[in-house]
Amino acid sequence: MTAATDDTQNSSNNTEQEASVLFNTEPTDCGHLIGIMTLNTPKSLNALSVDMCQLLAAQLEEWQADDQVVAIVLKGAGDKAFCAGGDIRKLYDSMSTSAPIPNPYATEFFSHEYRLYRQMHFYSKPLILWGDGIIMGGGMGLMAGCSHRIVTERTRFAMPEITIGLFPDASGSWFLQRMPAKTGLFLGLTGAMCNANDALLANLAEYAVASHDYDAVIQRLKQSDWQTLDSASSSNKFHHNSAHSIVGRALAELPVAELSDSKLATYWQPIQKLMNSGGLADIDALLQSDEALVQLNKDFSEDSWTQRAVATYRHGCPVTAALTYALYHKVADLSIEQVLYLEANVAVHCAANPDFKEGVRALLIDKDKDPQWSRSLADCVSVEGQAYIDKHFANPYPKGEHPLEDWLGEEALGSQYVR
Repeated sequence: MTAATDDTQNSSNNTEQEASVLFNTEPTDCGHLIGIMTLNTPKSLNALSVDMCQLLAAQLEEWQADDQVVAIVLKGAGDKAFCAGGDIRKLYDSMSTSAPIPNPYATEFFSHEYRLYRQMHFYSKPLILWGDGIIMGGGMGLMAGCSHRIVTERTRFAMPEITIGLFPDASGSWFLQRMPAKTGLFLGLTGAMCNANDALLANLAEYAVASHDYDAVIQRLKQSDWQTLDSASSSNKFHHNSAHSIVGRALAELPVAELSDSKLATYWQPIQKLMNSGGLADIDALLQSDEALVQLNKDFSEDSWTQRAVATYRHGCPVTAALTYALYHKVADLSIEQVLYLEANVAVHCAANPDFKEGVRALLIDKDKDPQWSRSLADCVSVEGQAYIDKHFANPYPKGEHPLEDWLGEEALGSQYVR
């Protein structure tokens, strides 16, 4: 903590440095503004908190109404991570045998987070992600909600919830389902860490820029001709002179970064075979057998990337695997709002059941990395076990009290968009 001071300027600077999200604007050459939002908790790798979600949502609403602001850039402070997930320490502290169901803090945490993702998905102005460094969990939700995603040679992304007994939430059910050749199901089950080229292949990013070229991105946006915006194009993201098209042209002109090869591109065929080998029990049988993986594809089985992914799965939470598999197939025909509503149900149930708390304890609290999971995978796929998994999808709130209930009716943004 910085020592208290009577100097007003220092006090102001300290307050700004301590803010969990920083906001500023950059003037364009033609008199408009580019909004900049910076996640500002680098010591926790910019882990997403309730406070940060509220600040981001409020600023997005304010800039939505400001005609001078034509586009927004979202980035993380520090050089290690954009956002390494949700800040789950306080959530862990709220999970106890005496906590009511649904847990009030879990409701607050997940509803604010999911409302922000929904707001981003339907935002009318371009949201540009500077996806440099580590991106996991809640950071992936922010990534998926942006309209223009930039990755760098330092980008590393994953959905590693299987290590903590949760599930790939933060709209993960939605974007994992939209990856080619069931690679998303593989990433959800194994928590595999991927690179920038993987993000491009998996529909999580559109542009690859060198990590030292952030200033060039801002400069290109400032130099763009925003004067061509008109009322007709502002309501149509695909119009030649829309803000989205202007951003797309600006980013496409930047030099492309040199990236490592995509593991998903290299191994999409064995991944596709693995994920289509039958039900979850069949996939598990292959992932648990070194011999079966060699027979599937020798190079795939011997790659250190694959070996780490398989080891993570084997050590991971069976309930998470069952929830991941079930959600992947449930959400194929659902809107983003319906997916987030369903994820909210599952998340609140996870906060009440033992594995999430045990997983966080083992990884982040005691750090013994030896979680004692409540069930085996065989337990999860049995008739009784399947009933336990299915209970996670049920609305845990009394009638009319679900925090996201209006997302399922005629007033849902998705319904309005279609109309």
